[in-house]
Amino acid sequence: MAVMESIATTSLLGHSPLHGRVSVRDISGKQKPISYRVRVTEFTGRRIVVSPLLPRLKADRLVNLGVEARAIELTKEVHAYREEERSPKNWKDEIEAGIVQKPDLWPPENRADKPSLRNPRLRHERMGCGWIAAIFEWEGVIIKDNPELEKQAWLTLAEEEGRSPIPAFMLRRIEGMKNEQAISEILCWSRDPASVKRMAARKEEIYQSLQGGVYRFCNGSSEFVDILMHYNIPMALVSTRPRKTLEAAMRTIGIEECFSAIVAAEDVCRGKPDPEMFLYAAQLLEFIAERCIVFGNSNQTVEAAHEARMKCVAVANKHLVYELRAADLVVRRLDELSIVDLKNLA
Repeated sequence: MAVMESIATTSLLGHSPLHGRVSVRDISGKQKPISYRVRVTEFTGRRIVVSPLLPRLKADRLVNLGVEARAIELTKEVHAYREEERSPKNWKDEIEAGIVQKPDLWPPENRADKPSLRNPRLRHERMGCGWIAAIFEWEGVIIKDNPELEKQAWLTLAEEEGRSPIPAFMLRRIEGMKNEQAISEILCWSRDPASVKRMAARKEEIYQSLQGGVYRFCNGSSEFVDILMHYNIPMALVSTRPRKTLEAAMRTIGIEECFSAIVAAEDVCRGKPDPEMFLYAAQLLEFIAERCIVFGNSNQTVEAAHEARMKCVAVANKHLVYELRAADLVVRRLDELSIVDLKNLA
C-alpha cells in the first residue's frame, strides 16, 4: 500500500482529469473550438476509482481533419467550375449591368483592347476582319499623282509673290506637308496667319488649274478597295488637299461611298511626317492605332505611321522598292495584297 501511495504522489495518476480546448477547421474552412477530456484514474483513500469514459477526440483525427476539409473544399471548387463550363454565363448582360466578373482561367487579356470587351481580337480572328481598319492616302495610292505639277505650282506662286525660285532640295522637303505649314515653317515667306492662308489658297488654285480636274486610279487601287468593302473593313482617306477639292474629286471617280471617314487639310494643323492625320483618322473610325494599317507611297508616310504606332504598307509607284524598306510591307500595286496579308500584318 505504501508503494501505491508513493506512485500516486509522483505520477499523473493522482491528478485530476486532464481537460482543455483544441481549435480545428471544419469543411467550410472556418476554425471551430472543441473541448475534450482525457480518461484518467485517481485514488480516493484506499480505493482506486476509474472515471467513466468521456467523449474524446482522437489525436489522429485532429491531425487529418484539416487535410480532409481542404480536399473537400477543392473538390467542391472543381465541380463548381465544371458546372460553370456546362452553363456559360451571358457576359453581355453582365457588362450592361455593370458587373465585370471573369473566370480564373480566362485567357490573358490583350492590352491593346478594352478589358470590358473580353478581348475581341481572339474572337474576331476566326470570324471576320472587323478588328482591323485601313487608312489610305489620296494621291499616289488611290489616284495617280504628278509631282511635276506640284513643283510647277510652287514655282509659279514664288514668282507671283516676288520670291526667289525654290531649290529642288526644299521642294522635296515640303512634299506631303500642308501648304500653310510649308509656307510658314520651311519657306519662311510669312508668319502672318492671313497672308499664309491667302498664299496657301492661291497655290491650290494654281495646282488645280494645271491639273485640269482629271483623275486616274493607280494600278490595282480600285480592285483592292472593292475587296476591302466586300469584307466590311472600315476605311478612311487622308489628304492635305482642301475638303471641297477632295470631295469633288471623289464624286468624279465615284468612290464617295467607300470611305467611312475623310481627313482633309482643314482637320489637322500639320501634315506629314507628323502623325496627326493618321491618329485623327483612327479616332473617326473608332479604332485604336495598333489596329490600323496605313497605305502610302513615301518615307514620310512610313515615318508618320510608325510614329502613330500603326503598320504601314508602302506602294512603290514613285520610289524604288529598296528605298521604302522601312515600311512593314512593300508592294508595287495594291491588288498584290490579300486579306490574309493584312491579318498577318496586324
